[in-house]
Amino acid sequence: MPRFIAFYLPQYHPIPENDEWWGPGFTEWLNVARARPLFRGHVQPHLPADLGFYDLRLPETREAQAKLAREAGIEGFCYYHYWFGPGKRLLERPFEEVVASGKPDFPFCLCWANHSWYKKQWDPEAPGKDQILIEQTYSGPEAHERHFRDLERAFRDPRYMRVDGRLLFFIYDTLTFPDVPGFIRQWNELARKAGLGGFYFVTKDYDSRNKEKILAMGLDAIYNDDARNIHHHLPAWRKAWLWVGRHWLGRPTVFRYADAMKWMVSDDCRNENVIPSISPNWDHSPRSGSRAMVLTDPDPDLFRQVAERALDVVAAKPSDRQLVLIKAWNEWGEGNYMEPDLEHGHGYLDALRLAIANKGGKAG
Repeated sequence: MPRFIAFYLPQYHPIPENDEWWGPGFTEWLNVARARPLFRGHVQPHLPADLGFYDLRLPETREAQAKLAREAGIEGFCYYHYWFGPGKRLLERPFEEVVASGKPDFPFCLCWANHSWYKKQWDPEAPGKDQILIEQTYSGPEAHERHFRDLERAFRDPRYMRVDGRLLFFIYDTLTFPDVPGFIRQWNELARKAGLGGFYFVTKDYDSRNKEKILAMGLDAIYNDDARNIHHHLPAWRKAWLWVGRHWLGRPTVFRYADAMKWMVSDDCRNENVIPSISPNWDHSPRSGSRAMVLTDPDPDLFRQVAERALDVVAAKPSDRQLVLIKAWNEWGEGNYMEPDLEHGHGYLDALRLAIANKGGKAG
């Protein structure tokens, strides 16, 4: 049975740090609501339908999200987890409440988004040199153990997702992470001593370009990183022209979704150590302005085709490893979401359900 897992962004509730950086009450919704078209035919803003401009501090919202996801055939959410060594956490409240309350009764795992935060990530018009808001640092074994202990309660939760009996844990970026092999050995040892059995570690890699290097660090698998793969298949002259347009002329990088979808699921994803990642849509101009990459004319039926391709490439894998990642459940600031919107309603959820049915499975 295929295992669809959707990445889940928790930045829909205010925190003191965002209040300081952006003003009182800031959440991702501010960027979403103020987005405007950048060129002829550009659809913005994208606005939520059923769930509205929700606040993730409300358990009712989290329950409603899980219900929609389950009915569409999604097995669980992969929550982005922000932990900055030697122990600073951000946006942790929704996930902590999910663990503490036992609700929703919906599987989950974690992706350590181990990158620094920069001002231009959320404000493309910020003047001057890009400012670091909070820096990711790695303080060695003592900090790594503290990190594990901070999450141990979640790892013990029966809802935590596993692969081959091991805890599924994503690390967003291993190529800038010093001593990944040491981290992996330490966490696996901590998990074994705690009776948790060890980890199944996964990280992103654009179209498998660093696959061998990454797997040699001790990772169990990589995932090909979604729709942006199209850029890496372009001829050099076109890449150069797009760079000029973006950095000198202030133009977003624009592709048709129908063209980008061809590169979302590579043949390498047939291998057990490569996981396909599919995107229903993509437009991060709400965050990035004219520096954005935009996929135009996304459509639920095209997404259905992508999902069916992903189901085909994982079909021969052992059942536990028939993983397909969806990026994402609710990245509204990237125009990258499954949740109902005013344009397509439940279209993307229905498309996933139909793709599963067409391949002989059953959603919900």
